[in-house]
Amino acid sequence: ASSALLVDNKTNKILYSKNENKKIFPASTTKIVTAILVLENHSLDEKVTASYDAVMSIPSGYSTADIQIEEELTVEQLLELLLVHSANDAANVLAEYAGGSVSSFVSMMNTKANELGLSNTHFTNPYGLQDDNHYTTARDMAIIARELIKHDDIFNYTTIYESYLNKPDGTSIWMVNTNKLIKYYNGLDGLKTGFTKNAGYCLTSTAKRNDMRLISVIMKEETSQKRNEETTKLLDYGFTNFEFKVLANANDKVKEVNVNKGTTSQLNA
Repeated sequence: ASSALLVDNKTNKILYSKNENKKIFPASTTKIVTAILVLENHSLDEKVTASYDAVMSIPSGYSTADIQIEEELTVEQLLELLLVHSANDAANVLAEYAGGSVSSFVSMMNTKANELGLSNTHFTNPYGLQDDNHYTTARDMAIIARELIKHDDIFNYTTIYESYLNKPDGTSIWMVNTNKLIKYYNGLDGLKTGFTKNAGYCLTSTAKRNDMRLISVIMKEETSQKRNEETTKLLDYGFTNFEFKVLANANDKVKEVNVNKGTTSQLNA
């Protein structure tokens, strides 16, 4: 991969890195930021109506859920379509709803990036449309991932491998997760894949075993198979070579030492 990163979520310790600050196109991993802002500002049961611009402005070749103009879906349903089906029309509908317009939502995305200290990240759209000014880094994507998984509800969607989403009109959408490792890697429960011709194959993922949660980022790989293989290698490396050990608890008395020229009265002051 062009860049890669493996981070322990609890300590933020970097366990492996390659070109972590190299600016790269993120493709659909962009949707992680979209999900963060929606979860921060809206309830899952809120109802959203799709506009003409939101569903008709997706370029040919980009995945959609075939959301219809004026169709009403809940925030929760749109999040499922966003994170499982990687539906770009769902991203636009959520962006319009949360920001008032897509352009205003993009401003919110960049404000969030600044709040998180992401100096090498800039967004121009909510779903990963190819744009020279739409970029991030492996390091910044790991920070974005840490921010998303603060919302425990997110795993209700990112762990879905295959499901049907029932729509108000009686039809349903068959959703299959674009992240195949959800099904095949022990402990992996998110997060988001991405692909465009310029971005290559990307995957920001997280897995948990026992008390250790790792976040891995692979960016600009040649094939989805290599992307998955390298993600597996990164996570295997982390779970195999690292563990938590408690050296001392906060109130443990480790040792008593004499302090030269010290007095009890000063110590108690």
